[in-house]
Amino acid sequence: MALTTALNAASVYGAMSRLANRAQSVQTQAGGSGESGGLDFGNMLRDQVKSVVAQGNASEAKQAGLMAGKADLVDVVTAVSETEVALDTMVSVRDRVISAYEEIMRMPI
Repeated sequence: MALTTALNAASVYGAMSRLANRAQSVQTQAGGSGESGGLDFGNMLRDQVKSVVAQGNASEAKQAGLMAGKADLVDVVTAVSETEVALDTMVSVRDRVISAYEEIMRMPI
């Protein structure tokens, strides 16, 4: 069970990392940052995805340290829990963005 969860988590982290890299390459091809004096939602989203991926990688490193006998169990459990909360939050934000997009698409012009 724990191995399956770790493999699923690694797959999700990899997918989120590829998503962040793809968004960055699309933005670069579009010709710049697209900022007009305000906050750029794409940059903010990319930063958050990178943060979740980095948190996942740190959690995996602590898990490997535990397997090698170099980490404390409490630290590992805390890191895994924090990563799970961050990933759940990211999924919730994604669901809300999709819902908002679908609502906008239903609006009459």
